[in-house]
Amino acid sequence: MIVVAGEALIDLVPERTSNAASSATAGEPLPSLRPARGGGPYNTALALGRLGSPTAFCSRVSTDGFGEALLEGLRKDGVDTALVQRGEEPTTLAVASIGADGSAGYGFYVQGTADRLFTLPPSLPEGVRALSLGTCSLVLEPGASAYEELLRREAARGVFTTLDPNIRAGLIPDADAYRARFRGWLPHIGLLKLSIEDARWLADSEDAADVETALDEWLAAGPAAVVLTHGGEGLSVRRQDGSVLFVPGERVDIVDTIGAGDTVNAALLHRLAEHQALSAPALAKLDEAAWRDVLGFAARAAAITCSRAGAEPPYASELVSTSRP
Repeated sequence: MIVVAGEALIDLVPERTSNAASSATAGEPLPSLRPARGGGPYNTALALGRLGSPTAFCSRVSTDGFGEALLEGLRKDGVDTALVQRGEEPTTLAVASIGADGSAGYGFYVQGTADRLFTLPPSLPEGVRALSLGTCSLVLEPGASAYEELLRREAARGVFTTLDPNIRAGLIPDADAYRARFRGWLPHIGLLKLSIEDARWLADSEDAADVETALDEWLAAGPAAVVLTHGGEGLSVRRQDGSVLFVPGERVDIVDTIGAGDTVNAALLHRLAEHQALSAPALAKLDEAAWRDVLGFAARAAAITCSRAGAEPPYASELVSTSRP
């Protein structure tokens, strides 16, 4: 089983992509907002369930109507919710804005919400093969410290861990403190996945050479591999032997990019499991052909997500045309 830990929230997605401010100036009504299930870890768990990987979600979810809808979405796609804590506080809301190129930005309503009060569970189920964490859950206290403790505890007992920082800069009050905290997680991480935008933010530089240096430093600090997403251009993996392998993205008509990175997380874990590579030693031994298969599978899965509105990751049946290990 793969456990995904972190926030579940509701995305409020505009029904059309026109800018709200310009619409108001023109005397037009503001765009309608459609509620959609979301949150990076939630999307990752949902995508894993749809791909057919045995998956459990570990979080704290509101007892309000949104919370019930979030859990029902997971159960519908076969995700185990036994590790989900419940609370009467409201569900976190994220208001999405969609750019002309389909890219998504977010504004968050997080004060006093249920997921911030996550506490360390006493244990994870027997047979857990991997633990995936990331996004807002590792920023917003007091829950962030509990998720960090979960990461350290499970890594210490040999569980393969993955991290997707999925930076939301507007939620981070002290950038330097967060960057230092991020570096402190790396010795406990088996696989680090991040976007090129995340890498630039964490490196505190737009200079390509600085980012390359930072990636090498992060890899040396612990992870067996670092996967970097380059938007529609594709994905790359940086390995402990110093090699870098790039796989191009799949070309599709983009509706929006909501959930694309989370789909990559799930696809990586799912395909690595099929290669029997959910451990740091096995990941370090994965050869170029296997990595091309893993990255190609993730690129295809993300492309399908980008081809439809919101975080709607593909089912396994939509990816049957891809090669298998």
